[in-house]
Amino acid sequence: MESARLSALGRDTRANRLIILLLSVGFAALLAAAATAYYVQRQNEADAQLVAHTLAVEANLGAFASATERMETARRGLILTQNPQFAAIMDEAEARSLSQLSDLEALISDNAEQRARVAKLREHLTAYRHHYRSTLGLRGADRETLIAGFANDRGVLEVRASRAVVEAMLTDELSLLREREARQQGTQRLFTLSLIATAILVLVVAAATLLLVRRNLVDLRLSRAELRRLNEGLEELVDARTGELKRANAEIQRFAYIVSHDLRSPLVNVMGFTAELETARKAIAGYLERGDAEGWQAPDAATRLAIEEDLPESIGFIRTSTQKMDRLINAILNLSRQGRRTLAPERLELGGIVGGIVDSLQHRIAETGTEVTVEELPVVVNDRVAVEQILSNLVENALKYLQPGRAGLIRVTGGTDLGRAWVSVIDNGRGIEPRDHERVFDLFRRSGVQDQQGEGIGLAHARALAYRLGGNIEIQSELGVGSTFRLILPLVWQSGVEDA
Repeated sequence: MESARLSALGRDTRANRLIILLLSVGFAALLAAAATAYYVQRQNEADAQLVAHTLAVEANLGAFASATERMETARRGLILTQNPQFAAIMDEAEARSLSQLSDLEALISDNAEQRARVAKLREHLTAYRHHYRSTLGLRGADRETLIAGFANDRGVLEVRASRAVVEAMLTDELSLLREREARQQGTQRLFTLSLIATAILVLVVAAATLLLVRRNLVDLRLSRAELRRLNEGLEELVDARTGELKRANAEIQRFAYIVSHDLRSPLVNVMGFTAELETARKAIAGYLERGDAEGWQAPDAATRLAIEEDLPESIGFIRTSTQKMDRLINAILNLSRQGRRTLAPERLELGGIVGGIVDSLQHRIAETGTEVTVEELPVVVNDRVAVEQILSNLVENALKYLQPGRAGLIRVTGGTDLGRAWVSVIDNGRGIEPRDHERVFDLFRRSGVQDQQGEGIGLAHARALAYRLGGNIEIQSELGVGSTFRLILPLVWQSGVEDA
C-alpha cells in the first residue's frame, strides 16, 4: 500500500490541497463581499448626495416662493396704506427673491428642463418688478382703479404664474426624490443579500476547513512526537558542531598569532640589513664626494648613477614596504590578542564612555573647529574595553574624514528598541560611495582619497568586536553629504550570544 506523503499541513496531500482550495474560496467570498460593500457605500454616497441636492432645490424653491409672497404682501400694504415701511419690506423681499433665484440656477444647472423653468421664473420676477415700479406714483382715480381691479392686477398674475412654475418644479423634484430613494433601497437589498450569501459560504468553508484541519492535527501530533525524538539527537549534534567550531576558531587565532609572530623575525632582519645598506650607501656617497673634491679618478657614469640614485631609491622602497609590513603584522597580532581576550561584562553608561572619548580628542576637535554633540545614550551590560574601542574608532573616523572647506558637525545619539541598544555617530564629512559601504569593513580595505594615515583595520576590527559582543555595526552614507555609523548591542550581554 502506497504511503501518504508528508506535506506542510499533514500527511494527506489531497486534504491539504482541499484546505487550500476552501480557504481560497473563503477569501474570494470575503473579497467579493468587501467589493460589494465598497460599491454599495459609493452608491449610497452618490444617492445621498442626489437626495441632498433635491432637498436643497426644494428648500430653495420654498424660500423663493416665500420671498415672492412676502413681496406681494408688502406691495399690497404699500398700495393700500402708502406707508413707506412697506417699501423697505418690498425691497428686502425683492433682493432675497433675486438671491434665491441665483442659488437655484446654480443647483439645477445639470437639468435642462428645470433651467428653462428657472428662466421663466426670472421673466415673471422681472415683469413683476417693472409693474410694481410703474404703480408707485399712482394717485387719485388711477390708484382707485388699481385697487378696484386688484384681483386681475398684472402683479398678481405674475405671482400666480411664478407659483405655478414653482409647483411644477417641486413636482419634478419630488419625482426625482422617489426614484433616488427607490434606487437606495435596491442597493441596500443587494448589499443585504450579498452579505447573507457570503456569510453562508464562509460558514460552509469554515466548517469543512475545521474538519480537515482537525484530522490533520491528529497527524501533526504524531509527527511532533517523532520530531521531539529527532530534536534530542539534533541538539547533541549541534553541541558537538559548536564545540568543533570554537576549537577551529581558537586554532585560527592561534595560527594568526604564530604566523604574524614568526613573520616578525625575518622582517626585523630585513629592516636591520636595510639600515646597514643605508649606512653603507652614505659611506660610498661620502667617498665619491671626497674623490670629486680631491680630484681622484671618479667611477663611470653608470656606477655613479647607481650609487647616487638607484641605490637610495631601492633602499627607500624597501624601508617603506618593511614599515608597512610591520604595521600590518602588529595589527594582526593585536586582532589575535583581542580575539583571545576573555570578555568581562559590566554595567556601562555609554554617555560617559563617549564623553571620555570626546575629551581625549578635544585638542583635535578644537584644531579643526568641529562641533561635537553627545545626546543621552542608553545603559548596557557589556565589556568595557571592547565597547570603548568600537566607539573610539567611530568617533575618531568621523573627526578624521571631515569635508575640506566645511565646518565639521558630529552628533552622537542613541536609544533602545526591542531589547537592543543603539548608538549612532552622525557626521557631515566626506561620505562613502554606496559600492564601498560594506567594503570599508573588510580587513586592509579603505575608501575614498587616501590622504589620512591608516591601514584599513579599524572598522574591520570594530565590526569583529561588535559581533563578539552580540551586536553589529550598520552604515548609511552619501558621498559629499556625510555618514552615519550605528552600533547595535544587546542591553545585557550573555556568553554564547556572539554573532561571529
